[in-house]
Amino acid sequence: MKRKPHILVIEDDAPIRTGVCDALLATGYTAIEAAEGEAGLALALGEPVDLVLLDLMLPNMLGLDVLKSLRPSRPTLPVIILSALGQEADRVRGLKLGADDYVIKPFSVRELLARVEAVLRRSPARPLLDPTLTWPGGTADRETGEIRFDSGRRVTLSQREMDLLAYLARHPGRAVSRDEILLHVWQTRPEGIETRTIDMHVARLREKLGAPDPVAGLLQTVRGKGYRFCPGDHEEPRS
Repeated sequence: MKRKPHILVIEDDAPIRTGVCDALLATGYTAIEAAEGEAGLALALGEPVDLVLLDLMLPNMLGLDVLKSLRPSRPTLPVIILSALGQEADRVRGLKLGADDYVIKPFSVRELLARVEAVLRRSPARPLLDPTLTWPGGTADRETGEIRFDSGRRVTLSQREMDLLAYLARHPGRAVSRDEILLHVWQTRPEGIETRTIDMHVARLREKLGAPDPVAGLLQTVRGKGYRFCPGDHEEPRS
């Protein structure tokens, strides 16, 4: 069974937040909510969220500061700003900080749901914006599934292996849990598949990458947390 998209609503106005969450739930999404900026940022960083609806005028931490803090760790997480600030300068600033869309209050539920659907449709599981992925010593081409190393060696990954590598690479330096990998790469709930399956895919991926070291290699195992992509810690060994 395909997992429902998880949408985080960060909005301090309780009636608006409740109305948006109710509309999302009625449409088939899973809604997560936060009433202030710091709590919203923590959920965006710690939960397997697929899209964020972000108010700008928030207590504790303004929406633009949430977006600015979110981007280094979740650079491709879709964000739609919800704001009464409708001036062109406000919209431009939000979009330049990495928002995918900007909805001006007051808005209709129908319009908001259409914007949500459009953003999710054009960014399913948020694939890499660039079809190529590069790190010291190698380049991966998502379209062909081929990795080309500076040493001249070439290997081909399966679609699942490439998707796994791409997802981990979108979060460099961050420990990604097995549950998050299952949700975003396998598109299934954590209880729907054995985590051993992920371990085996990571092992095969390490072998193909020529990075077998689980502690200091390109794909590191973080005990009790998951896996971490560390492009600065590995270079293809040369023959």
